[in-house]
Amino acid sequence: MASEFQRHKIAGVFEAMDSEDRGFLVEGDFEALAARWTTLRGVAPGSGQYARLRSIMLGWWESLSSTARDRERVRLDDVLEVVDRLPAMTDAVTATADSMFEAIDENGDDRISRSEYRQLIEAWTGRETDTDEVFPLLDLDADGHLSREEFRLLWTQFWAGDDPESPGTWVFGRVGTTPTTR
Repeated sequence: MASEFQRHKIAGVFEAMDSEDRGFLVEGDFEALAARWTTLRGVAPGSGQYARLRSIMLGWWESLSSTARDRERVRLDDVLEVVDRLPAMTDAVTATADSMFEAIDENGDDRISRSEYRQLIEAWTGRETDTDEVFPLLDLDADGHLSREEFRLLWTQFWAGDDPESPGTWVFGRVGTTPTTR
């Protein structure tokens, strides 16, 4: 069963996606996320990048809705049930991290820059967001970008972890408290 901390951080991601404040997610929420992201990037419908971003976001819907009690509506508790199983599903978590890494890495240089990370957060929340305070907490080797390995670790810490002090806590930005510095 998810801890209160896990519930808190996952609820933040869930609430950002539930833009109509219904208390559940529908396929349209994932379509809206894909639309925000492709719009922020200026990606044209029909392009390969458009198809890839849309595929990744709708893949999340397919995964979550397939395990939900009501396949048309995914509630926070449905997501938390999946989160409870993630520590034993490291390959699935890593595969999701790799898909998200590819989606975030706009220029394909195999690194996530500050601006690419900011774009992720702004696409997710649907609003302009200052990520300057959070990015250094994620940049584990302080080289100015996130490598694929760093991102895998951070993604795993966020989704399968329960440590408020782990850097991965901040993958989706602030989680209701101010991050501590290393």
